[in-house]
Amino acid sequence: MNDHTQPNTRMNARMNGAASAGKLKAEGVAGPVAGSAKATAAAKGDTAAPSATGSPTEQPVSLGEFADPLFAARSALTCLDLTSLNDADTEADIEALCQRAVGPHGKVAAVCVWPRFAARARALLPPEVAVAAVANFPDGGTNHARAVRDTQQIVQAGAQEVDVVMPYRTLIAAPALLDVVRNACQGLRLKVILETGELNNPLAVALACRIALDAGADFLKTSTGKTQTSATLQAAQWLLQAIAADAHASTHVGFKASGGLRTVAQASPYMALTAQLLGAAAVAPARFRLGASSLLADIEAVLSGDAAQAQVQELDTAQKQAFGKPGTY
Repeated sequence: MNDHTQPNTRMNARMNGAASAGKLKAEGVAGPVAGSAKATAAAKGDTAAPSATGSPTEQPVSLGEFADPLFAARSALTCLDLTSLNDADTEADIEALCQRAVGPHGKVAAVCVWPRFAARARALLPPEVAVAAVANFPDGGTNHARAVRDTQQIVQAGAQEVDVVMPYRTLIAAPALLDVVRNACQGLRLKVILETGELNNPLAVALACRIALDAGADFLKTSTGKTQTSATLQAAQWLLQAIAADAHASTHVGFKASGGLRTVAQASPYMALTAQLLGAAAVAPARFRLGASSLLADIEAVLSGDAAQAQVQELDTAQKQAFGKPGTY
């Protein structure tokens, strides 16, 4: 977890966040496409962050050891945020979710639920499985009171993690909202959801990353899973490069891919990309998560031997379609 409880680090984050907001106001920008000097430099390619003129995903990602379906499935299981965020969720749904969190092949990293179910999930799960709950979800509004209310409910429930949606439609409002949420959940892991599919260009994504890191985020998360575009490898590379380019974040901050991941084959490139940009040790629950509801079924099928050959064929087909040769994605 990020050392956000240390006074000097927290003070620096607040100062950086205020500076980002000040830049936005000074430049008269109310929307997402503009920002701090760091974010602008990143978007222009002055660091290893996304380029506005050339997508970093033009270079294929080597799957390496994650080309092995069994290895990939074991890694995905330990890093899985097993999620249920349906509008009609009931306590019975959450009880069933928590039962699945501890299975024959091992435990998931966390379950992710609405704040109103966090206490029930915490009561049902063993201590080594974290409880995450969402705040300011899914719309990413600018109402501080609502975001803090969600966060306080999560804290009072005994949960360990807060997944908060930043105001991605109006990034000028994001530093202040993230600051009040960070203050409301001291000691908990804070995952900031950028909703990258809605930001839709590298400059906006670079700015959102900078704001989240300045606010003391412990994880950068792609998406809510509630919009048309969820996790993509391009967005993942942008977020991971933003983490890698920051001296502090590169060794402390994690990455979460969320939305649209249903098979081990789909999840494997995200694990491989994280290992490539942050190091193999980063593909562990402290710094990598996969947010999904249906992925667990495929993980269990692969680990049971029911789908291993199908996974190999699916990986090879996807690789050939993307780059014309196996072993990359």
